[in-house]
Amino acid sequence: MLPSGKVSIDIDEKAMKECIEQEISKQVHQQLLLVDIKKISELTCMSQRFLEEEILHDLRIRIHERRKNRKRWWVAQPTFQAIEEIVSEW
Repeated sequence: MLPSGKVSIDIDEKAMKECIEQEISKQVHQQLLLVDIKKISELTCMSQRFLEEEILHDLRIRIHERRKNRKRWWVAQPTFQAIEEIVSEW
């Protein structure tokens, strides 16, 4: 006979919730085609003013900008890669 054992697993619900939210965010983030300044602000946790002053004037970002009338969008993936490069230089 095999000895019977007891296994217990404690799950940190907060950590599990954060992990799931991060994975969902990654999936949504990868499916974006264009983003506006509000979405960039939301995804980077940077204010729109800060983005305007410090990030969006960089040539690595401007090449991904698209305009129609007064509205501006940026191609999502290359823009976020350029933001990562800019931030890594700080």
